[in-house]
Amino acid sequence: MKDFFSTSFYDNTVGEWIAALLIIIGGALLGRFIYWFIGKYIKRWTQKSKYKFDDILIDMIEEPVSLTIVLTASWYAIGMLHLSANCQNFTGHVFYILITFNVAWLLVRLIDAIILEYLVPLAANTKSTLDDQLLPILRKSIKVAIWILAFIVGLDNAGYNIGALLAGMGIGGIALAMAAKDTVSNFFGGFTVFIDKPFAVKDRIVIEDIDGIVEEIGIRSTRIRNLNGRVVTIPNSIFTSNKIENISSEPCRKISLSLGLNYNTSPDRMKFAIEILKEIVSNNIQLENKIAVGFTNFGDFSLNINLNYYIKTDADIIEVQSEINQEILKRFNAEKLEFAFPTQTIYTLGSN
Repeated sequence: MKDFFSTSFYDNTVGEWIAALLIIIGGALLGRFIYWFIGKYIKRWTQKSKYKFDDILIDMIEEPVSLTIVLTASWYAIGMLHLSANCQNFTGHVFYILITFNVAWLLVRLIDAIILEYLVPLAANTKSTLDDQLLPILRKSIKVAIWILAFIVGLDNAGYNIGALLAGMGIGGIALAMAAKDTVSNFFGGFTVFIDKPFAVKDRIVIEDIDGIVEEIGIRSTRIRNLNGRVVTIPNSIFTSNKIENISSEPCRKISLSLGLNYNTSPDRMKFAIEILKEIVSNNIQLENKIAVGFTNFGDFSLNINLNYYIKTDADIIEVQSEINQEILKRFNAEKLEFAFPTQTIYTLGSN
């Protein structure tokens, strides 16, 4: 057995390979134990404090800390082995990059949690919708900036020439821009929406065949929950090339109603019917104080009255329409004002 552990394998004895493997496994177990310990005891302790930040901090660092322990143990274990210079350089570069990304992961988690815990509720309590539009963009921009910085720092610490790499990326940037022209178009579309403000979060809009409530305005796309309850993601470039109808911006909803009375209705009864319609609209507190009603034309089968009234913005449109229609039917039936329906008079000639 002693000879087995002393056997050389890739410039290291079997015992040294096993020892390195055991250190890595031990690091993984220790990382798992730290994760369990934080969740079991540290979180319970921080929950007793009156501050929320310590709960956020502990919750966000537990996974990156556990990963740090695993990486450290793996780095130490590999450092114990006798590896070639090229292999040592490669593993060193990999660990530099992994540690940098781990730190970036921690920062992204922490900053994102702070924004969700403090800034989002603060924005929700303000009257302005500008902060509701800015927060999603701010969150994504910070994440992208941190990961880009981590990528640059990681490669720099790993010994790569960042200047030459960026120069090469600049040359390939033209080809990349051509390939990503749709993404660029969507980005500028989002910028246009942000500047021109044709709509805001929580507005109901209609664009092409989509009718719904705006839930989020992002850098590349906008999310709308349609009237069926489904979320539709629309590329922002669509907003620069299509007409947008902002229903939420309307001061009131105009309803146009056409009523037809039969040809037996006298002029005085027509005038009386118009007065009834004015009274019905005037007595409804969910309507604006304006009305347009009149005897508009002689139809094929009816004498037509056109009624235009306006429902207030905060009222239930369907419910108000139903109330108005019910009251019209009730009053017209009570006053014996008969609605017309298509009729035909057929004359037949008798035979001689």
